[in-house]
Amino acid sequence: MDLFDLNNNEYEAKPLADKMRANTLEEFIGQSHIVSEGSLLRRAIKLDRLGSCIFWGPPGCGKTTLANIIASTTHGNFVKLNAVQSGVADVKKAVEDARNNLKMYNRKTYLLLDECHRFNKTQSDSLLPAIEQGTIIFIGSTTENPFASMTPAIVSRCRVFEFKRLSETDIIGALKKALVSRKGLYAYKAQCDEDAIKHIAEMSGGDLRTAYNALELAVLTTPPDGEGHIHVKLADAEQSIQRKALSYNEDTYYDMLSAFCKSLRGSDSDAALYYAFRLIEGGCDPLIILRRLIAHSSEDVGMADPNALVVATSALYAFEKMGAPEGLIPMANAIIYVCEAEKSNSVIIALEKARAAAREVRDDNIPPYLMDNTFGDAKTKAQSKNYKYPHDYGGYVEQQYLPDSLKNEVFYHPTDHGYEQTVRETRKKKGKTR
Repeated sequence: MDLFDLNNNEYEAKPLADKMRANTLEEFIGQSHIVSEGSLLRRAIKLDRLGSCIFWGPPGCGKTTLANIIASTTHGNFVKLNAVQSGVADVKKAVEDARNNLKMYNRKTYLLLDECHRFNKTQSDSLLPAIEQGTIIFIGSTTENPFASMTPAIVSRCRVFEFKRLSETDIIGALKKALVSRKGLYAYKAQCDEDAIKHIAEMSGGDLRTAYNALELAVLTTPPDGEGHIHVKLADAEQSIQRKALSYNEDTYYDMLSAFCKSLRGSDSDAALYYAFRLIEGGCDPLIILRRLIAHSSEDVGMADPNALVVATSALYAFEKMGAPEGLIPMANAIIYVCEAEKSNSVIIALEKARAAAREVRDDNIPPYLMDNTFGDAKTKAQSKNYKYPHDYGGYVEQQYLPDSLKNEVFYHPTDHGYEQTVRETRKKKGKTR
């Protein structure tokens, strides 16, 4: 980039996130678990041996940036499509061009598909033969779990790389660099207080694009002093990212969160409501509280009132759809429900016992009559006839399900609290000996 580029109106119109986008692996921020020196992905990129892959992770963590680095590093053609805007015709044209380039010039074509989870089955089927035959090298970018949201045939032919949210340290470093970089905010002679940068990093939620946008907005909207210098303070950062700084220190934040969780466990809905809204008023994201609420609906209420989990997850869904302030109403409803519900930690106890047995005993000798006899040998198929179909016996019949080494183990012990009383009685009526 030269001085002419810096003064170019088109360049100036670009958002800071685009100006600061890394162009090499050395400039790339974060994701050390997949691009560190010597890693599989880094070696493949440097040797130009990258196969079809899917980059999966939250927004602003570097998926598209890494794809662009691959494009500039490799010697092939690079085609970029967006699954929302592109149709089957666009895919077919890209594949046909790729086929011609491979045949005539022996040049590979990399096809980057943003939001690849939005491709329907027809669109995916039009791309599948080209991936399978090596006509194109597919690089999908998605914020959704590809194993759940994409056509399995595509996923099975790609290596999936999971990207993580960037750390606050990574984002703080990137923001400081943007302030002094000639392709960033250098021309504004901007200075940003440490607490302002830290606040933007904290509130961006690991999304570097959001952090860049907030810093740029703060710099552009803060009036310069008499010497033309811009000084961004915490109040400016709060307004630029639309989140107030926590009105308590980090230790107090974790203490309050702990008090909220223990109030849920202790069935004190008044205290739980107070700590929840004290956290929110201090700048805490309500989603953090709702996630803890869901965890405790199973950890501390569990089978004593299974409906607590339904209420808690419904409150999270309602808040995500409604936002504040209306979404705080179902949140408060769920807090009260979880607090006032009967308590039992039998689920946690059962989970830990079963996990320990799975880890330590590791007995895979499944009783023969429980095995899948679809492709089994004659002996397995014969033994499978010993399986007792519970519905032939009125819905329940006693038979051994655990391997022999664990057949007398009991992981779950229902208590006398709430719905678990019903569970205990049901087990007695069935004559269960375990």
